[in-house]
Amino acid sequence: MPKPAVFVPHFHWDREWYEPFQVFRHRLVTAMDTVLATLEENPDFRFTVDGQMAAIEDYLRIRPSHRDRVAALVAQGRLAIGPWLILLDEFLCSGETIVRNLQMGWRAAASLGGAMPIGYLPDMFGHVAQMPQILARAGFEHAALWRGVPGSVTGHAFQWRAPDGSRVRTEFLFDGYDNGLDVLLVPAQIGRALGEYAEMTAARWGDDPLLAMAGTDHNAPDPRLAAWLRDVPGVTIATLGEYLREHAGDPVESVVSGELRSHVRGNILPGVLSARLALKQGMAVAERTIDHAERFHALWSSRDESAFLDLAWHKIIESTAHDSVVGSGTDETSDQVAARLAEATQAARAVRDAALAEAAARVPADAYLVANPLPVARTALVEVDVALGRGDLVAVAADGSVQPVQPTARAATVLSDERMDAAQLERVLRRIHRRELFGRLIDRYELTPGSLVFHVAEVPATAEFDVLILRREVARAAAAHPGEWSVRTLAEPRATVLAPVRVPASGLAAVRIEPAHRAPALSGDPAVASDRRLSNGLVEVAVLDDGTLDVTGADGTVLRGVGRLVDGGDRGDSYNYGPPASDELVSKPVDVAVELLEDGPLRARIRVTRVFAWPAGLSDDPDRRSDRTVPTPVETVVELHAGEPFVRLGTSFLNRSADHRLRLHVPLPSPVTTSASAGQFAVTSRGLTAEGGWGEYPIPTFPAESFVSAGAATVLLDHTCEYEIVEDGTELAVTLLRAVGAISVNIHPYRDEPAATQIPAPGAQDLGVRVEHRFAVVAGATGWRGAHAVALAEEFRNDARAVRGTAPAGEPLPADRVGLRLETVLGADVLVSAVRRVGDDGTEVRLTAMSDAPTTARLTGAFTDATTVDLLGRPLESAPAAGTLDLRLDPWEIRTVVLR
Repeated sequence: MPKPAVFVPHFHWDREWYEPFQVFRHRLVTAMDTVLATLEENPDFRFTVDGQMAAIEDYLRIRPSHRDRVAALVAQGRLAIGPWLILLDEFLCSGETIVRNLQMGWRAAASLGGAMPIGYLPDMFGHVAQMPQILARAGFEHAALWRGVPGSVTGHAFQWRAPDGSRVRTEFLFDGYDNGLDVLLVPAQIGRALGEYAEMTAARWGDDPLLAMAGTDHNAPDPRLAAWLRDVPGVTIATLGEYLREHAGDPVESVVSGELRSHVRGNILPGVLSARLALKQGMAVAERTIDHAERFHALWSSRDESAFLDLAWHKIIESTAHDSVVGSGTDETSDQVAARLAEATQAARAVRDAALAEAAARVPADAYLVANPLPVARTALVEVDVALGRGDLVAVAADGSVQPVQPTARAATVLSDERMDAAQLERVLRRIHRRELFGRLIDRYELTPGSLVFHVAEVPATAEFDVLILRREVARAAAAHPGEWSVRTLAEPRATVLAPVRVPASGLAAVRIEPAHRAPALSGDPAVASDRRLSNGLVEVAVLDDGTLDVTGADGTVLRGVGRLVDGGDRGDSYNYGPPASDELVSKPVDVAVELLEDGPLRARIRVTRVFAWPAGLSDDPDRRSDRTVPTPVETVVELHAGEPFVRLGTSFLNRSADHRLRLHVPLPSPVTTSASAGQFAVTSRGLTAEGGWGEYPIPTFPAESFVSAGAATVLLDHTCEYEIVEDGTELAVTLLRAVGAISVNIHPYRDEPAATQIPAPGAQDLGVRVEHRFAVVAGATGWRGAHAVALAEEFRNDARAVRGTAPAGEPLPADRVGLRLETVLGADVLVSAVRRVGDDGTEVRLTAMSDAPTTARLTGAFTDATTVDLLGRPLESAPAAGTLDLRLDPWEIRTVVLR
C-alpha cells in the first residue's frame, strides 16, 4: 500500500532580491492571477500564500477589484494567508519588531477572513531563541521551518522550546520548502517517484503521512497539479494549516531548546549579518525612533498619530524581509530598502517631535525640556545651545538645584559683514521673513547713516518687531544717504554646553542654563583626561603606543589592548565570508596620533588616529590580496562620561579598499569557552564552534543586537553586529565592515553551492563611504549579569531628548512630570520593549524578564486598571490597579499589559 502523502501547493515569494520590489511585484500579480483562477476552477485545489500578508497586500494594490475573490477563497478554507506581514530575518531586527510583524499580518489577514495560525518560517537564515514563546503567546501551537535545525532531530517534527519553557510543535522541512517538486517532474510518473522519495525518507516520517511542499520561488504551481495528483493513490491536497491540523500525527518527543543556527541540514548564510552595514544601522535607527515616538506619544500627546505610526511600522517591517535588510540584494534593491527605512524614521521622528512640542509648550523659551524614554529615573547628559553671559554657566532645575555645565563649542557672532550701494539695501530686506533672519530672530536693529546692523538671537529680549516699519525706515535712510553702506548681522554670543539633568522615569524635566558667579562642584567624581589617560572614578583608560587601550573597570578588572583592528581579505559574497587561501592580515598601524579633545568634568574625550596600509583589494588571483596598498586613517574617539561604568568608543574611516573584512578586537584576561549576546528578548549563550554537516563551512560568527559578552568583557552595541570569539577563546572580535562585490559567487571557499545567481553588487564594497560605529566597553569580572548589561545597553542606546521651550521666556520652570516607572527587586534585569497607546484610553506595556530566575517587577503611573493580554492584544485577565501593578515574571517571560 502506498504511503499516504499530503501535497501543499504554495510559492515562496521574496518581495525583493536580485530584482527590485516592483519587478517582483509584476511577477507576483501574474502568479496570483493564476492561483486564483486555478482555485476557482478546481474545488479540490488548495494554496498557501507563503505565510506573509505582504504578498496579498501587494497584489490587491494592483488588483483591488479581486479583494472579494480572495476573501471568498479564504472563507472556504482553500486559500491560506498570513500570519506574518512579511517573512523576516529574525536576527536583524528587534524582538519588538517581530511582534509587530505578527500583529500587523494577523490584522491584515483578519480583514480578509482570518490568518493561518501557523508560525510558518520557511526560508529564514536561522531562528531566534524566543520565537516559540512569541508564537505560543499569540495562541499558536505549530511552527514549520527549514534552516538551522540541529542534527539531533532525526524525524520530521520536534518540540521547539523557548528560554521561558514555552513550546510549539515544529514541522521540520528537512528537504526544504520545495521537497515535492522533484516528484512532479514527470507527471505520468508521480506515483513511482513519490514511492521512491517515501522510501528514501522513511526514517523521517515513521507512520506519519509524507508532507510534499509543492512550490518554489516566484512561480505559481502548474494549474494542472490537482489533475496530476487526482489519480495517485494515497495523495491529498491541503493547505499547510490543514496538514498540521489533520495529518501531523502523534505528539513528538524530540525537544530542541533555544535558537536554531545549525548548518547541518541547510545553509544559514551567516555572512548576511555583516553585509551592507548601512542597512543594519538604518534598521536600528528606525526601530529606536519609532520606539521613542510611541512612548512620548502615549504619555505626553493629545493627538491621534496612529496613521503615521502604522505607516512607519509597515515600512520597517517591509524592510526586515530576509532578502532586504540582510543586504543580499542588488544595489538598486538595497538602495530602496535604505530609502524605506529612512522614510520610516522620518514618519516616526515627526510623531516624536510633535509629542515633545506639546510638552515644550509649558517650558519657557529660554529653557529646555528634557524627555527620558526609559522607565527608570536617570541623570541625562544633554547638549544644548545657550546664550553666553558673564561668569560661569550653570544648569538650574525646576526645584532650584544647580549643576555645573561643560562648554563644548562657541558659535560665531558675526553672521554677515557686507558692503553695498544704498540702492541694494532692499535686497537685504528680502532675507527677512517676518522676524526670522539667518535662522534666528531679530532682537533689534541699529540704523545710522551708511550703516545697518541687525542683532539676532534665539530668544529676542524685545517683545515687538515690525518689518514694515523697518522697510520704511531703511528706504528713507537710503534715499537720504546714497553711496556705500555697511550691513552687518550680529548674533548674541552663544555656546554649546553639556548639562547634567535629572529626569524622572519616562518623564519630563525642564532646565535653564544661567550665568553664575561661581559654578558648584560636581557631585561625584568628574570625568577627566590628559594626553593619553582618561578616568571618571569608575573606569580608567590608558592609550598605548599602538593606539589600543587598556581599560580598567570599577572592580579592578583590566582589559589590555582593547580596540586592536585586524583587516583581512574577503573573496566571498553577501551571504558568506570567504577568506583568500593566502590571506594577508593587517593589524599594525604605520602611524599613531593622539589628540586631547575635552578634559571634563562631565565628558572627557581623546581622539586616536591610526593610519593603516590596507591592500586596495584582491589581486587577479582571488586567493591573494593586492600588492598595492592605500593609506587609511582610522579615528577612534575614546569618551568617558561622569558616573558611567563604561567607556564609549566611536570609530570612523573612509573606506578605500575592496574585498576585505575589518574587525575590532577586545582581548580577554583569560580564555573563555562561551560567549553570550542579547537580542530578540533573550541573552543567548554560545560555544566557540558551530555545528556543520551540510555544504557550508560552520564559521562560528554570531549575531548580537544590544550587547555581546565574553568573560570579563562586555561590548554594548547601537545596532546588530556580527561577532566571533577567536585566538582560542582569548579575544572577542566584532566586525566593523565586510566589503564584497557580488550577491553570490559561484565558487566559494566556505560554501559548496551558490546562494543565488552571480550578480555584481559594487555598492556592497562601500568604496568611498565613511564607515562609523558606536560601541561601549564594560570591564568586569562578573560578566554581563554582574554588570547589569541589559540596563546599561538600554542607557547607552537611548539618549534623552532636549527640546527648546516655546512658552514666554523668563517664566518659572514647570515641575518635573513622571511617566511610567519600573522598579525591580535587587535590580533584576527587566526589559521594557514597548510603551504605546492602544484604543482611546489604554497604554500597552511589554516587559521581558531577562534572567534565569523569577523576577518581581512593579509598574507605577497614572492608571487604575491593568489587563494582561496575549501578543495579539486579546485580553487574558484584568484586575484593579490603583497606580501600582506588581508583576511576578517567570525566567525569560514576555508579559504584555494594558493600563487604563
